Amino acid sequence: MSSSAQTDTGKQRGTWLVNLLTGIERAGNKLPHPFWLFAGLAVITLLLSALLSKLGVSAVSPADNKEVAVVNLLSPDGINKMITEAVPNFTGFPPLGLIIIVMLGVAVAEQSGLISASIRGVVARVSPKWLTFVLALAGVTGSVASDAVYVVLIPLGAVTFKTAGRSPVLGAVVAFGSCSAGFNASLLVTATDAILAGLSTSAAQLIDESVTVSPVANYFFSIASAIVLALIVTLVTELLLVRTTKDMIDDEPDEEAASADEFRLSPAEKRGVILAFIVGFVFLALYLAALLWPNSIFQGEEGVLDSPLLSAIVVPIALMFAVVGVVYGLVTRSITKAQDIPEMMGKGLLSLAPVMVLFFAAAQFVAYFKWSNIGPIIAIKASELLQQAQMPTLVMFAGLVLLVALLNLLITSGSAQYALMAPVIVPMFMLLDVSPEVTQMLFRIGDSPTNIISPMSPYFALALGYVQQYYSRARIGTLLSLTLPLSVAMLVGWFAFFALWYALGLPLGPGVPVR
Repeated sequence: MSSSAQTDTGKQRGTWLVNLLTGIERAGNKLPHPFWLFAGLAVITLLLSALLSKLGVSAVSPADNKEVAVVNLLSPDGINKMITEAVPNFTGFPPLGLIIIVMLGVAVAEQSGLISASIRGVVARVSPKWLTFVLALAGVTGSVASDAVYVVLIPLGAVTFKTAGRSPVLGAVVAFGSCSAGFNASLLVTATDAILAGLSTSAAQLIDESVTVSPVANYFFSIASAIVLALIVTLVTELLLVRTTKDMIDDEPDEEAASADEFRLSPAEKRGVILAFIVGFVFLALYLAALLWPNSIFQGEEGVLDSPLLSAIVVPIALMFAVVGVVYGLVTRSITKAQDIPEMMGKGLLSLAPVMVLFFAAAQFVAYFKWSNIGPIIAIKASELLQQAQMPTLVMFAGLVLLVALLNLLITSGSAQYALMAPVIVPMFMLLDVSPEVTQMLFRIGDSPTNIISPMSPYFALALGYVQQYYSRARIGTLLSLTLPLSVAMLVGWFAFFALWYALGLPLGPGVPVR
């Protein structure tokens, strides 16, 4: 088939999808900035608290059989509380401290160049027969570098596939699909773990103030998920996308397209990566020894699971990233003086500025939701409806995953979406004897896969730009026709894997049973 005929066929096949997603884009563009979304929800909560309290709305908590009534926040006491508690609401917002501490360490590893060099070194040296799987696994795990992974991995994927005699378009799509659709799974603990754990803790405490969700609450399942998602990407790529992309290449190559030389590690970078990995393994060994050694001072009263090394795991995580980043920086000379380290930390925290602005509004909304008792009452009523429906547990789980996946087409910020949903879904499922950690994992499963088909995502446009360097006729429909199979396969496959994990009763993380 000629390339022009194939293009026409692709246009016809993708027209309905393009129209659908164009409509979603228009609807999403009408949504306010997440800051104003949470500010608006806070105002609505205040108004509802006044109205519902006058109507005498209440519910009986199944946890202690006590009546929970709506509290009017527009009363004099409520208004004074909103003013005096505004700062504590923000500074005490669980995700805030966690994400800042983690980023202090991750910033050193990222700014020194270690994370980029590690990804380039792994992908560039892999055997061609393992290329797709390793690229996909690097993409899934690359979420530790946050948004920087897209800029590094998408062009690297295109170049490595081209060097291996395969379609560079396919390489770019594999890289984009894995690092975007697999963003919520990783072989390493990431900043996302800290953010979601904090939001889950805040939501769970609407029902039980003693609940604390650890940043490693989903870690065991996340590690396994990274491998499973990489396998799914590999299967879809080799069985389907290879045929779709075989003719997607221009007769004249784009002079601006990246070359393999741009991603090759220098001798200093190679030494830096090797030494950083050695130091990282030593750090991990020392951490495990301190955690598991009999009668260790780091063990709590109830043993390992009560250890501060687990309950405050963000500190050793941040320290490990900082240490290996410093080692790499000293070897490669990206760090030449002590002053460079805090400067790197400062640059890393700059990337959190938009998140902290969002968290201020989200913190006030969550606090108002809690004080008014609207959140717990909604959770109680919703859980009662689900109990009356006698819906199978996995069907409820599937419904939540699907809801999250659909909302993600409009709200592409995972932290913003979870901050919006968690105050309802976490306590609701807690009342159905589903732990916050399970609800959090279900959210993660629904949130990631539709990233790669959302026209609201800025990285969709970025990926399209890289694809067009090798196939100038590529349009939105072209990229959608390649990412949609990945999105569907990863959503279905990931949930099926969770269902198996749930059925086997395997723990989600250290000391976190799945049921």
